[in-house]
Amino acid sequence: MTLQWTAVATFLYAEIGIILLFCLPFIPPQRWQKIFSFNVWGKIASFWNKAFLSIIVLLIVLFLDAVREVRKYSSTAVIEKSSPSRPGAHEHTQMKLFRSQRNLYISGFSLFFWLVLRRLVTLITQLANEMSNKGELKNQAESTNEAARKFMKENEKLKQLLKSYNKEEEHILEAENKKLVEDKEKLKTELKKTSDALSKAQNDIMAMKIQAESLSKEYDRLLKEHSELQRGSERDGDPETSMREKHGSAASCTSPIGVVPATKDLLPKDNKKSL
Repeated sequence: MTLQWTAVATFLYAEIGIILLFCLPFIPPQRWQKIFSFNVWGKIASFWNKAFLSIIVLLIVLFLDAVREVRKYSSTAVIEKSSPSRPGAHEHTQMKLFRSQRNLYISGFSLFFWLVLRRLVTLITQLANEMSNKGELKNQAESTNEAARKFMKENEKLKQLLKSYNKEEEHILEAENKKLVEDKEKLKTELKKTSDALSKAQNDIMAMKIQAESLSKEYDRLLKEHSELQRGSERDGDPETSMREKHGSAASCTSPIGVVPATKDLLPKDNKKSL
């Protein structure tokens, strides 16, 4: 085996070992993510894509060379098998055909495993990120559930407080309504009493007005009679007898409210003395 194919075979064995290492079940993706986040990988990250593409191109070239070798020695083996002049040439051609086929398999699997290794690293990184996000989401969900439970408990407490407050408020409102109804009834009775008293006072006032009018009429009549008596006394010269008679008739007609003293004040001095 030449040097280049020895390097390719070594590269293939390394790829198989790394893939098997990545497939170990007891190493979690988070551990691989920590390994991938070392500073060494950050330094060579700028050259990684170029190296990856370069290795792919190299493996494709070696694979095509191996395909060419296989086709070459396959046709040569058929020709040498048909010619009996060189009996050992067929075995030599078969040996070269075997080596070319081996190189074909080595280069083909190296190319395939290189692509698989790149995809496997990407999937492991994504899985680690998803698992970390899952842990964060799980913690957020648990905290959200705890907050929701807390809010539900507080809501239940508030509902119970509102129910108790509503019951107390209903009792207070019922008591206030009863008190207002009682006050209303009291005010109605007081209003009725006041209206009755007012109507009675109005009736008394009307009676007093009527009585005052009758008294004023009687007073006017007495004044008129008094003036007539004075005129008659001045004419006849016997005022004492006539005034006594008139005074007696006036006293019998007046009410007990007291119109007579007013008439006394209006009489002359001589008549007062005689009375």
